[in-house]
Amino acid sequence: MLKDQDRIFKNLYNDMGADVKSAQTRGDWVNTSDLIAKGRDWIINEVKDSQLRGRGGAGFPTGLKWSFAPKEVGSRPHYLVINADESEPGTCKDRDILRFEPHKLIEGCLIASYAVQAHVCYIYIRGEYFIEGQKLQAAIDEAYEKNLIGKNASDTGWDLDIYIHYGAGAYICGEETALLESIEGKKGQPRLKPPFPALIGLYGCPTIINNVETIAVVPTILRRGGKWFSSLGREKNTGTKIFCISGNVNNPCNVEEEMNIPLKELIEVHAGGVIGGWENLQAVIPGGSSMPLLPKEKCETLTMDFDSLMAEKSGLGTAGIVVINKDQDIIKCMARIARFYKHESCGQCTPCREGSGWMWRMLERMAKGEATKDEVDMLGDVTNQIAGHTICAFGEGSSWPVQGLLRHFKKEIEERNNLDPIVQKKNNIPYLVDQHLLDKKNA
Repeated sequence: MLKDQDRIFKNLYNDMGADVKSAQTRGDWVNTSDLIAKGRDWIINEVKDSQLRGRGGAGFPTGLKWSFAPKEVGSRPHYLVINADESEPGTCKDRDILRFEPHKLIEGCLIASYAVQAHVCYIYIRGEYFIEGQKLQAAIDEAYEKNLIGKNASDTGWDLDIYIHYGAGAYICGEETALLESIEGKKGQPRLKPPFPALIGLYGCPTIINNVETIAVVPTILRRGGKWFSSLGREKNTGTKIFCISGNVNNPCNVEEEMNIPLKELIEVHAGGVIGGWENLQAVIPGGSSMPLLPKEKCETLTMDFDSLMAEKSGLGTAGIVVINKDQDIIKCMARIARFYKHESCGQCTPCREGSGWMWRMLERMAKGEATKDEVDMLGDVTNQIAGHTICAFGEGSSWPVQGLLRHFKKEIEERNNLDPIVQKKNNIPYLVDQHLLDKKNA
């Protein structure tokens, strides 16, 4: 378990104030100018040494991403964009950072903007997080008032302006290029990559996009050193992480813990255990709804980090842990998730636009026991036609949960759906082209 002295988010439960004075007592905005005075190369190298990976889902090395920004600012200005469009079902870590630790994020924005040579930062907030946006705006106003940001921010000689941009509640805008399109006032649809945003991003200018949690931990990493952060967790899966635990648990919660912590410990110690006891556990979605679920037997020894979960054909994602016990209909649960992805598809790519609807309709039939035997394999084919065939990762995000269901609970689906497509159960005669005529009273 994580020791208190290694905890980064000390106000995750709002035990202390979120204002700048309270934040300073927790170590924020302390000697910020000294950190920036060490230069952008030192900042980027420290972040690289920490082995910090993006906390938004993809897990890309943060220091490496920052190094992609052009060294010199030419005719095009550089931008920093913070992705606070937290729409992944099961995930609410960024929400608590915006509410209770806004100054960690704002200070992180200042340091990151200097590292990538950006004078303007946009924070793109999910439309439903309006109250959280107001609290963040109050913190930004307070930071301007104290001269922590703005002209000559924190006496660093660096100018930084921060703007909040509200989304309209579209899940797809969490994808970084769709987010950029939305800020520009266009329909939120992903762009083709390459070119990558680090070269051609917002308004055609070099842009670095990071998640809220990623940026919020940077000041602490620089103060305590990259080596300290990399000493937590395990190689390439270092540091602390906020885990969101929900579903069939006695005490749903957000908790900051060390990477590589056993899943069972997270659920039993922090979330008060599974409703009905551990033996009543059916499956766990380990990283938000877009990650494949894992059955109980896998959860016994599973550790929570990027590589361990990848080895089990799942993913850490946003660390939104959704616990499903045996009281739930697992097929119906996946059908509900498929319905969400069908609704949120932007419709740009045919495999996703059409396939997400097919997956939902087929799962609904399977949940009711109305599907035929061959439809189970057909569903697997549909998922394979979506994953890897779309512009953005939404295709994978919508099909992976279904693939997880087929991988671990195929037997349950087949037991419920044992209809033979050739022989009608009702009258036991071969299926004919004009079968419907036989069903009529006066045929």
